[in-house]
Amino acid sequence: MTTPSRSGPDAAALLADLIKCPSVTPAEGGALTLLEGLLRKAGFAVERLTFSAPGTADVENLFATIGSGAPHLVFNGHTDVVPPGDEARWTHPPFGAEVVNGIMYGRGAVDMKGGNACFVAAVLDYLAANGKPKGTLSLMFTGDEEGPAINGSAKLVDWAVKQGHRFDAGLVGEPTSIKTLGDMIKVGRRGSLSISLKVSGKQGHVAYPHQADNPITGLVKLLNRLVQIRFDDANENFQASNLEITSVDVGNPVVNIIPGTATARFNVRFNDSWSLKTMEAMLRSALDEIGHPYELAVAGLAAEAFLSRAPIILGPLVAAIKDATGLTPDFSTGGGTSDARFLKDHCPVVEFGLVGDTLHQVDERVPVVDLARLTVIYRHFLEGFFAHAKS
Repeated sequence: MTTPSRSGPDAAALLADLIKCPSVTPAEGGALTLLEGLLRKAGFAVERLTFSAPGTADVENLFATIGSGAPHLVFNGHTDVVPPGDEARWTHPPFGAEVVNGIMYGRGAVDMKGGNACFVAAVLDYLAANGKPKGTLSLMFTGDEEGPAINGSAKLVDWAVKQGHRFDAGLVGEPTSIKTLGDMIKVGRRGSLSISLKVSGKQGHVAYPHQADNPITGLVKLLNRLVQIRFDDANENFQASNLEITSVDVGNPVVNIIPGTATARFNVRFNDSWSLKTMEAMLRSALDEIGHPYELAVAGLAAEAFLSRAPIILGPLVAAIKDATGLTPDFSTGGGTSDARFLKDHCPVVEFGLVGDTLHQVDERVPVVDLARLTVIYRHFLEGFFAHAKS
């Protein structure tokens, strides 16, 4: 395996600096400022953008670009992290970036400050060796991936497109590897639809049910119908669609009152047999069979299923992984949603990064050797992606 030259900070040093930035959603914590300084020094044009929406926190984002023309590669990452939880349970401080026996500990080590650090280190080395790319390279970092995802990549991508940027391929540095670095690339994701289901009744005393209308009875019938749905079977690219009930709430603090309303929330993860429109229509049709009044509302951001198998991105990425590790990665569409869903309508987009077995956990950690290896992969990928533009 080859190693990149040390023309700038290596990935481990950069990751340590990023972990020490306490950028718990939606706080910037100094992480974007750190990246901005490195990218400006390397010749990038950098924009810092803050997006807002009613009922949500303001979120800082960063967009950096260098070069011109096609092909245009965009890297997407997030610098926000989930809270560390009870810090007393950590064997190493969550924002300390301590290295013990070749392992770096810290919140965001794999999700996904590690991927960010490796890509930026690879970019700085690539630019030092080659100068500006024969094409355009852009990096976008958000502070809202782990939060509501309203004031982050969704708006950042829209802003970039309105500025005239036309992306040819996108790479998201999420931790996708399963057991060994390089064993899996995410080439798509199932769609996601979160629903709030509300049933209204009439509040009353439990001893006088004839004077009330218990909404829980109707809600249970509706939920029972939902969990009986067989949506589809797995296909060549996607696992079967599934529905999971995530909460049932009546807001009732006592046992002798029949509540006036009952609400449930559920999420459907669906494959490419469905769209958001057809899935919602099918759910309403199934609920209508019960014949009980209900209110249905989409909760949060919804996402369509998508699949990216474009050679422009997979060709150089698979070649880089094989060259650096000897592995031929599997392709997967499993797991949850990511910010790739905001790029999919503008260019082919895939995800590739570190082994994600400790993401969001106490003692989140990454082997330092994997940081070096991922940097090599990203470095080779950059060479391969822009190579055809040199002819």
